[in-house]
Amino acid sequence: MQRETRAGWIARGLVALLALVLVGLGGTGLYRTADGLTVEPITVGTTPATVYRPAGAPPGPVVVIAHGFAGSQQLMQPFAVTLARRGYTAVTFDFPGHGRHPDPLPGGIEDYEALERALFDALAAVAEAARSRAGPATGHALVGHSMAADAVVRFALSREGVDATVAISLFFNTVEADRPRNLQVVYGAFEPEPLIRQGRDLVAAAVPAGGPVEEGVTYGALADGTARRLVLADGVEHIGVLYSAESLTATADWLDGAFGRTVVAGADVDRRGGDLGLLFVGLVALAWPLAALLPRVTGAAGPVGRRPGWRPLLAVTGVAAMATPVVLWPVPSDFLPILLGDYLALHFGLYGLIVAGGLSWLARRGHPIGGARAIRPGAVLLVLVAVGGYATLVIGWPVDRFVANLQPVPARWGLIAALFAGTLLFFATDAALTDPRVAPRFAYPATKAGFLVSLAIAIALDLERLFFLIIIVPAILVLFVAYGLMAAWVTRATGSPMTAAVVNALVFAWAIAVVFPMAGG
Repeated sequence: MQRETRAGWIARGLVALLALVLVGLGGTGLYRTADGLTVEPITVGTTPATVYRPAGAPPGPVVVIAHGFAGSQQLMQPFAVTLARRGYTAVTFDFPGHGRHPDPLPGGIEDYEALERALFDALAAVAEAARSRAGPATGHALVGHSMAADAVVRFALSREGVDATVAISLFFNTVEADRPRNLQVVYGAFEPEPLIRQGRDLVAAAVPAGGPVEEGVTYGALADGTARRLVLADGVEHIGVLYSAESLTATADWLDGAFGRTVVAGADVDRRGGDLGLLFVGLVALAWPLAALLPRVTGAAGPVGRRPGWRPLLAVTGVAAMATPVVLWPVPSDFLPILLGDYLALHFGLYGLIVAGGLSWLARRGHPIGGARAIRPGAVLLVLVAVGGYATLVIGWPVDRFVANLQPVPARWGLIAALFAGTLLFFATDAALTDPRVAPRFAYPATKAGFLVSLAIAIALDLERLFFLIIIVPAILVLFVAYGLMAAWVTRATGSPMTAAVVNALVFAWAIAVVFPMAGG
C-alpha cells in the first residue's frame, strides 16, 4: 500500500464519497427507466429477444427493433423503452453472430446473400413470435440501426404487412414510390454527409415537383402509406443518435402517425444518456481512492539511467503507427471466426512487436527502460484479481445491462484467449515505453493517439474491408481514456505498470471478442 499523508487520505475519502453519490444517482436513474413497463426475456428458436410493453395495458402494435453491426439488443433499449411507454409492444433481439445469440452469422460481410437471408430469417421469426404474443393487437412496424436499417428497409420492401419503417443511419439507396410504407430515415447530424445525402435522395422521390428535401417535413400521406420524412438529430453521430431525445421522439411520433394513435399522457422518451454518464464517471473516479489500498508488487528499483525524452518516444511511436497498417495491408485476416476482430488482434500484436524493437533500440542508445525490481508474486496475483475484477465486473456489469452485451457465449471464450495474445503484446510494450520513471509527462496519451492514427491509416488503405472499424474508433478512445486513468493510478500504487497492462489487455480482448460478430458457414 502506498504511503499517504493525512490530507491525501482526506482527499481520497471525499472523492470516494462524491463518486458513490454519482454511482447512486446514475444507477437509480437507470433502474427506473423500466418503471411502469413489463420487460420479458424470451427465446425465439435460438434467438434471444426481449419484449417491452406497458404493464397492465392491452398490447399495442408490434414494433420489432433491430441493432446494427457489432451491436446487441441492449444498444436498442432506448427505443424499446420509449415506444413501450407510448403503448407499443416493442421487441429487441440479437442477430446471429451478435450479442448472446449462440449461432454464427452465415456468410459474414463478404457473402451478402447469405448475410441478408440470416438477417431476414431472424427478423421474420421474431416479428411472427411477437405478433402471436400480442394477440389482437393490430399493426406491425420495424426500426433498425445501421446494418439493420438496410435490413428492415429491404425486409419491408419484400414482405407484406409492415405498416411503417424507421431506418436509422441508413445507407441503402433504393426504394419505391409507395414501398416500404411510411418510411422515416434518421441520422445524427454529425454523421458523414454522403450517408445523409442518401437519405435525402430517398425522401426526395416523394417531394412534389422534385423540390428540395426539408428536414422534419413529412412528404406523401401516412394514411395511404406513401409518407416519407428525413430527421437529423442535432449534436450526435452514429452511436449517439441512439440516445438522442430528438431521434427517439421523432420515431415515436412517426409510428403514432402511421397507426393513427395519440400520444399517451405523461409518456416520455428514454433519457438514460445522462444517467450512464453519472454512473461511469463515478465508477472511474472511485478507482482513484481504491487504488491507494493496493499493495506494492515491486521492491526497490535499480538505477534507471538517463531519461530518453520526447524525441525517441515519438520516433518509436511514429514507426509503429506507420509501419503496422502498411505491413498488414496485404495480409489476410480471416484466421479467426470473428469479423474484423482478427484484424484488430493482428494490429495490436504487430504494433506491440514494433514497439518492442524500439525499446531494444532505446536500450542500446543508453536509455534503459528502468532498473530491475524484485516482484512479489502474491501481491501481483492479488492486484490482478482486484483490478481485473473491478474492470470486468464492477464496470462491465452495468455496461452489459444497459449499453451493450459483454457476456460471452461459450464459443467466444477461445476468441478472448486468442485476442489476448495480441492485446497483451501491445499493452505490455506500451507500458514499458510509457513507464513514468523514464518517460516524459503525457507519454501515455501520446502513444494511444499514435495507435488511433495507425488504425485510421489502416482503414484508409483498405476501406472496403475495414469500413466498420470506423464505428468502434470512438469506443476505443473512450476505453483508452477510462482505463488509462485507472492504469496510472494502479501503477502509482503498486510500483509496476505491468499489472495494469495485463488488465487492460484483458479488457480490450474481452470487448473485441464479445462485441464483434462471430462468422460461420
